Amino acid sequence: MQYFSVLKRRSIIITQFIRSYSPKKKIKAENSEIPKNLLQDRQTAHLQKEKGVPYDCKPFKMVLDKNKIYFWCSCGQGHKQPMCDNTHRFHMLPITLKPIRFQVAETKEYWLCNCKQTKNRPFCDGSHRDPLIVDACLKI
Repeated sequence: MQYFSVLKRRSIIITQFIRSYSPKKKIKAENSEIPKNLLQDRQTAHLQKEKGVPYDCKPFKMVLDKNKIYFWCSCGQGHKQPMCDNTHRFHMLPITLKPIRFQVAETKEYWLCNCKQTKNRPFCDGSHRDPLIVDACLKI
């Protein structure tokens, strides 16, 4: 009996969270402009039609150096998110997505997407607020 009451309480909390969630809410960022990948012209991984599995519903804030090239995990299967750890190369996993190679214009903090549904890979564009993505994250 206690088990069912715990499950019922958990489902009530999740339902309240979903009802209080509004995808139209806008969070003001310091800089509302989404950064640009400086290597976008030199690589084609950003054109992949598939999108990865959501790793988390919240973006990851990270300080990036302008002189360094980074590899963002686009499959969502890696263990060192949001960066690629070559999990996509493991022969037992059927992963066809390749990491996104990117570089930034200046050294500062950036928000990197963890839901893997962004249209401006690897930077967060607020796609994690979509109700379908929120549902997918609740199942994780």
